[in-house]
Amino acid sequence: MISALLPNYARIDLAFERGEGAWLWTVDGRRLLDFGSGIATASVGHGHPHLVKAIAEQAAKVMHTSNLYRIPQAERLAARLVEATFADSVFFCNSGAEANEAAFKFARKWSGKSDIVAFSGSFHGRLFATLAATDRPDYRKPFEPLVPGIRIVEREEWAAVDHAVSASRTAAVIVEPVQGEGGVRPVDAEWLGFVRELCDSRGVAVIFDEVQCGLGRTGTLFAYEQAGVVPDILTLAKPLAGGLPMGAVLVTNAVAGALKPGDHATTFGGGPLVAAVALEVVRTIADPAFLADVRRKAEWLAARLARLAAATPRVREARGRGLMWGLELTEPAAPFVAAARERGLLVVTAGPQVIRLLPPLVIAVQELERGVAILEEILA
Repeated sequence: MISALLPNYARIDLAFERGEGAWLWTVDGRRLLDFGSGIATASVGHGHPHLVKAIAEQAAKVMHTSNLYRIPQAERLAARLVEATFADSVFFCNSGAEANEAAFKFARKWSGKSDIVAFSGSFHGRLFATLAATDRPDYRKPFEPLVPGIRIVEREEWAAVDHAVSASRTAAVIVEPVQGEGGVRPVDAEWLGFVRELCDSRGVAVIFDEVQCGLGRTGTLFAYEQAGVVPDILTLAKPLAGGLPMGAVLVTNAVAGALKPGDHATTFGGGPLVAAVALEVVRTIADPAFLADVRRKAEWLAARLARLAAATPRVREARGRGLMWGLELTEPAAPFVAAARERGLLVVTAGPQVIRLLPPLVIAVQELERGVAILEEILA
């Protein structure tokens, strides 16, 4: 059968009919353990009853009105995010790329300057500005020229950052506290502190992109909490609405004060349906008992993956934080991703030689054990 879909995805020939917790069932009845979570999106698992209830209840009332009018569901969600973070206000949009594009605009308006500094290994999206800040030359080249004034600097090279961040030109730096697409690389907390101090001294905003590593993925509600470094702007998306498209930009009063009506907008962002669902996601993940359970499982997974790496010559390194891990191999990762899938385990890559593990935060230790056992089998 010839698909009418644009062929811009190299899709795997699997179609899923339903899911429950950490499991997915295909239309032909196969059951697979999900260590990908729709690329860190289904953090509270598939078919979570609170989300199903919120969707049904809100869909029966009103799904869309636009931002011409007040949206109480979005107001409640924004208040919950402000309560949990450094931020004073929130802008809602539809994706991580849109959140980062908005963050760039907000930083430029606040600072009156134009340049954005990003770092090697970064992935911030595929729109014209976020693609310019993404360290994937093969993604960038077909679409050049991209947005000017955005440059990529070598990550954690202190002198290079000092040289790149200009008091007269730089509006913001953007960094993922844990890089996802760049190979699952936790960024050094001391270096993040240096970036914070440097930006403070030069009137530059710090943007933390937590699109993939935020909302409980690292074992705390936000990854920046573990570094002890507070940004001016924080972007969220993937898990925010549990699988529905939603992004968010969290900002301080200083940044918000530079914006006026008409400076930025979106038709769908923060609509009644997605906001009602996202509020349930945030309530679920922010529960201290839930996060403590994530940390308990993360400790188990870290120890088990360290053992796997030590015992398997094919694994160069296991690195990560919380329930976000990468196994860097000595050879291409794609054949092993396919082998895992044949044995009933879904994993994804993070670059050509890294297997990325992003299980739902609700996964049980026994399910983690089953998944790691499959990885041990295929990597032996």
